Amino acid sequence: MVSDLGGELLFDAGVTKAHVVDRCRLDREMAQRAADAGAEFLLKTSVSGIQGSTLLTRGIRGREEIPFRLVIAADGPRSSIARMLGLRRPEIYLGGVQAEVPCRVDPRYVELHPNASPDFFGWVIPISATRARIGLCAKEHAKEHLDRFVARYGGSCTHLVSGVIPLGVMPRTYGHRVLFVGDAAGFPKPTSGGGIYTGIRSAKHAAEVAVACCARREFDDASLQDYERLWREDFGRELDIGLKMLRVRQKMTPEEIDRLCRILNDPDLIETIVEHGDMDRPGALIKKLALKPALIRGMGMLFASKIRQILKG
Repeated sequence: MVSDLGGELLFDAGVTKAHVVDRCRLDREMAQRAADAGAEFLLKTSVSGIQGSTLLTRGIRGREEIPFRLVIAADGPRSSIARMLGLRRPEIYLGGVQAEVPCRVDPRYVELHPNASPDFFGWVIPISATRARIGLCAKEHAKEHLDRFVARYGGSCTHLVSGVIPLGVMPRTYGHRVLFVGDAAGFPKPTSGGGIYTGIRSAKHAAEVAVACCARREFDDASLQDYERLWREDFGRELDIGLKMLRVRQKMTPEEIDRLCRILNDPDLIETIVEHGDMDRPGALIKKLALKPALIRGMGMLFASKIRQILKG
């Protein structure tokens, strides 16, 4: 359900189509499966350059040269591979910061606070009835925004973590014998900032294209372009809609955001969110909400028309 609390949204974790993932455990299991399949890990090692079809690396084993047929670049939001190749990067970078906070919360609900940040939103995810993970994303001064946000809950923070979220896919996600996946390509969802789902889906498509290229012994750009077609057909439209919706949100005033939160408390809209809400593919829900009379009455025809135009694009 969704409840209006003056610019705050409460989502019942039991009815929304979202799953909490233990990221550390997920990473360990993926690494173990890769090793079992024959992957070799070079720990504490980074790419320092590219010469033709050779990677130059440096790390605990010193400097090495590693020949390659194809590189799948999963080197994060500030991809050094993309930078070395002179490729354009994602459009937007958000700083994300989160802390564990001792506070009393209702463990049944995840809270979203659209006005906690001028660029994105804040969240409160219960760990228990007396502890929560509280965080937000912002283009600038994320820690200062977090300090003000956490002050509502007592101000005491432990286990502070931060990171960078790239939004807006790089103009081309392949080339020079390289396929870019996950954060390196700019695949996090602009609606939530999450990147696990799109990262795994893009890796699946990259693996499929890599296998085909190795079988044909062809690694030119024409052979790699199937990768871009595959991920665009899979989740490209969702990312496009999400980025346009983010731009609309960033132009809204705090008062407009408060009004939208109150409108979403309408029973018909709550039922629609519960039935069609999907964190990984929100496009279908946005389309259904844009047709609801309650949204049109509350936000105005111009707002509804703008959303519909985004969905048509």
